[in-house]
Amino acid sequence: MVSEPLMRGAVVASACIIASSTAVAQQGSRPLAIGDMQRLHQVSDPRLSPSGDWITYTISGTDSAHDRANGDIWLARWDGTRAIRMTYGTEDEHSPQFAGSDHAISFLSARGDPHDSDQLWLLSTEGGEAHKLTAVKDGVDDYSWSPDGKRVVLAIRDSTADADSAPHPIVLDRYQFKQDIEGYLDNHRVHLWLLDVATQSLTQLTSGDHDEMMPEWSPDGSLILFSSKQQPDPDRSDNWDLYVIAPTAGAAARQLTHNDLDDSDPQWESRAVWSPDSKEIAFLQGGPDSLLYFALQRLAVVPAAGGPVRIVSASLDRSFVHPAWSGDGKWIYAQLEDDGSMILVRVAREGGAVQRVLDGRRVVSAVTAAAAHVAIVQSTVTLPDELFAVYEAAGAGGDSTRQLTDANPWLREVQLADQEPIAAKSRDGTIVHGFLMRPVGHASGKPAPTILRLHGGPVSEWENGFELSWQMLAAHGFAVIGMNPRGSSGRGLAWAKAIYAHWGEKDVQDVLAGVDYAVAHGIADPKRLGVGGWSYGGELTDYVIASDTRFKAAIAGAGIGNVLAGFGTDQYVREYTDELGVPWKHLDAWLRVSYPFLHADRIVTPTLFMAGDQDYNVPLQNSEQMYQALRSLGVETQLVIYPGQFHGLTRPSFLADRLTRLAWYGAHLGAEAGSNAAATH
Repeated sequence: MVSEPLMRGAVVASACIIASSTAVAQQGSRPLAIGDMQRLHQVSDPRLSPSGDWITYTISGTDSAHDRANGDIWLARWDGTRAIRMTYGTEDEHSPQFAGSDHAISFLSARGDPHDSDQLWLLSTEGGEAHKLTAVKDGVDDYSWSPDGKRVVLAIRDSTADADSAPHPIVLDRYQFKQDIEGYLDNHRVHLWLLDVATQSLTQLTSGDHDEMMPEWSPDGSLILFSSKQQPDPDRSDNWDLYVIAPTAGAAARQLTHNDLDDSDPQWESRAVWSPDSKEIAFLQGGPDSLLYFALQRLAVVPAAGGPVRIVSASLDRSFVHPAWSGDGKWIYAQLEDDGSMILVRVAREGGAVQRVLDGRRVVSAVTAAAAHVAIVQSTVTLPDELFAVYEAAGAGGDSTRQLTDANPWLREVQLADQEPIAAKSRDGTIVHGFLMRPVGHASGKPAPTILRLHGGPVSEWENGFELSWQMLAAHGFAVIGMNPRGSSGRGLAWAKAIYAHWGEKDVQDVLAGVDYAVAHGIADPKRLGVGGWSYGGELTDYVIASDTRFKAAIAGAGIGNVLAGFGTDQYVREYTDELGVPWKHLDAWLRVSYPFLHADRIVTPTLFMAGDQDYNVPLQNSEQMYQALRSLGVETQLVIYPGQFHGLTRPSFLADRLTRLAWYGAHLGAEAGSNAAATH
């Protein structure tokens, strides 16, 4: 049975919550088991009310009976005196917002919709049943309320539903014609609509052969902000720009940013936000198309009336995430990615020094601010995401927080592993940072079977946050190494773009340096080494086992070993062309990054491949090709296909199954290590 984090109307003393959460690692008496995954809850989507006194957020868990995720909407007081569960049942509710005041909240949910489309629902904070506000054929993608709560702007995709249910030919004419989850891309676009709550009337606000994303209504009610690519062929560029439009039918949009840079790109899920006085907009500015995802995300401000963009993060060589204005408009809060941590910082409205409000070993995953209050969601290595109130007076490097949720009290039964930062020297002398997690209960001085875990991206990083797969490996006798090689984020632009068009070269040497470090320090048993990852981590796994034969087991999830086969079969045609050039002109570059498949005869490592059959990000065919190559060569291999799944698995039973596949390591690295993995399913 899934435990309830808090019950409706419960009054919880914040000191008790904090005391219990800090004891997680010390009190645990049993190892983590696969079945525990069904009990894990995640806190997300925090939004402070206009007064700043209340926070709405989502707690998501697993509905085992229906084999799906289930989120519920909660309210908590910022002062920590009360937490209230607002929705119940087996339907997933998410994306909560306050509907113009502290007295009503809204959320998106497909509850009761036979087409499984998200609709907008409204609920009084005093309780009662939620009221369904929309019945849009293909659902609501996003929304934002007017300050008076009388209207709401909706982001809605043009309907793709046909009058009859018979299958129809799919006709494509777009440059980018497929996208993970969305499938094949036609000319139906996402546009903005106005909903009048009292009359239930819908009015279309924007149109055209482009998408309008992440709408935000200004605090004074006069304008709606959104992101869009309105070039002649938006598929050929990542040059997003900011626009504003009056909330009136027939109004013309006005472009605010005019450059060749990526302004407020929806793929980073960091919304542009209005200053409290509606005069300026804070947003994240990326780089030119040529830098792709390697570019830094800088914190910028643009006047709502138009004018030059002001970079307020100065020359700091780090990326920012999720800006949020302080209630008085003097500060812009944001998350800062910094060498394995995601910390909370703030910058003065005019720019200047970046102040570290919450520093250290933590991962802040969301920030919200209103009136005089700030709240965050954050995790640590031994504590999954929880909601915290932040005292605005916290100084640089301070930690003045109050924990508001206790979503996973059962973790106090479990003995979790901590992790330690390490630094290793790569083959060319470069110092590479990463993390080491020792097995739970492992005797010091005895080398352990060790797994090199490789993160996705490649522009991403291992962090000081809760990582379930690491904890599961440590619980079953494995040490875990995770390096942040060149190509990772968190250490600046030059570090990230060091593998530009040269994947599987410097990053392979960098991650192997972590293995060498663990072996040299007597932590890793050199005869019992494994490697694995998902997405680019799966691709890097292919590169590693084609470069080094010492690994006795590998698990490559949703990776690609033959990049040439990706052209036209996945969603990255624009990125491939910008970074590698087109194959008929730059075949050498394509063959260089395809060496795991083209030199599969160098691989001796028993390898398990995994993928979803509906993945358009890194399609199944890429795992099939590597599986077939190893099977043809007589190398032990296996392919696990998850039906109906995209690039990221979502079905809880499949997520649990993926964890049981860690037994592949146990089978090849020693029966005593990992032998519990399948048994605890």
